[in-house]
Amino acid sequence: MKKIINNILPPFILFLLKKIYFIYLLNKNKLSISKDHQDVKIYNDPITANKLEEWGKGSVWNEIVLLFNGKNGKILDVACGTGRNILDLQVTNPEAVLYGCDISQPLIDIARSKGIHSDKLKCIDATKIDYDENFFDYSYSIGSLEHFTDDGIDQVIEKIYYVTNIASFHLMPVSKKNRNEGWIKTYQTYHNNSVEWWVNKFKKKFKTVYVIDSSWNDFISNGKWFLCYKK
Repeated sequence: MKKIINNILPPFILFLLKKIYFIYLLNKNKLSISKDHQDVKIYNDPITANKLEEWGKGSVWNEIVLLFNGKNGKILDVACGTGRNILDLQVTNPEAVLYGCDISQPLIDIARSKGIHSDKLKCIDATKIDYDENFFDYSYSIGSLEHFTDDGIDQVIEKIYYVTNIASFHLMPVSKKNRNEGWIKTYQTYHNNSVEWWVNKFKKKFKTVYVIDSSWNDFISNGKWFLCYKK
């Protein structure tokens, strides 16, 4: 049905309808979200798995391959979902050892069904990552950290810093107005804040943080990569 609608409607009308629905969701959910509550049940929904198989195609999936070009050693995909990016990096970085963790067992099961070894996958909340100190050379996440609560983000960054030896790369949406718009919800809850807000979060642990543009964007956010180095 989705493909039929996309083929019938002119691009401008389709864009307008999506934008109206997006704004409708934002306003509808304003009074029903809690700053202390993170949506996690959504990750066990088969619809989520289908969305994750498409999200980032032609934009951030190309960028993560370029960012990791030539980087080897052990690499952790935080909130790896169905393992799509792990498989891509295994092709372009054949000497690297790719790991993934995710809070959703159904998503981990899909990653395993794609051929990713079970001993390289772990079902765990990112705030409780339990690998040894500096176990990984690099780590990364794509569109994940913004879905944690404020305190949860600090906890995840602390864990990532502990298990990563060299650098950690993270793609997040930031406010197109570059304002701290806070904890909002469309399909699920997330932070839509300024670049400075995220830099300050990462600099609580990482010594150096670079920010580069992503080609990803939506109606209220632009994508930004935060390249975080321990030294």
